[in-house]
Amino acid sequence: MGSPTNHTPDTGLLRKFEEALPIALLRTREIVMARFRPHLAENGLTEQQWRVIRAVQQQPGIDATALSERCCILMPSLSRMLKALEKDKLLTRHKVEGDLRRQIIELTGQGEALFAKMAPASEAIYAEIEAEFGKGEITELITKLQQLRHTLNSPNR
Repeated sequence: MGSPTNHTPDTGLLRKFEEALPIALLRTREIVMARFRPHLAENGLTEQQWRVIRAVQQQPGIDATALSERCCILMPSLSRMLKALEKDKLLTRHKVEGDLRRQIIELTGQGEALFAKMAPASEAIYAEIEAEFGKGEITELITKLQQLRHTLNSPNR
């Protein structure tokens, strides 16, 4: 067995914690989501549930696998969430004829009404963030993050 290595912050082997991309992304996410959480709580939803409702509203008839990918929610967690949202009469799930493993998800009238109720306040929160940081800066940041995601997800890397 070799001897343990002594890595200290002064060795330069690892960037400073505060400069690590994953930490910067997590901290920013937490600050941004802190703006939205009271609105979600007022409406009895978790962040993930709102993400699902938004995704299904914008793409009715999405299947569960695509919804899992779109919302960045692992399938076992999504399955439990879909069951709860269906129980709350916010969405419906239908099996696909010929492929009983696939489920198509759509909002119910109640789910659409909840979305319509929540959307204006959600947009107002976005507008506040844009006013503080800058609309152009938000657009540029989202573009850069999408470019990073596509670059790191490229099969040619």
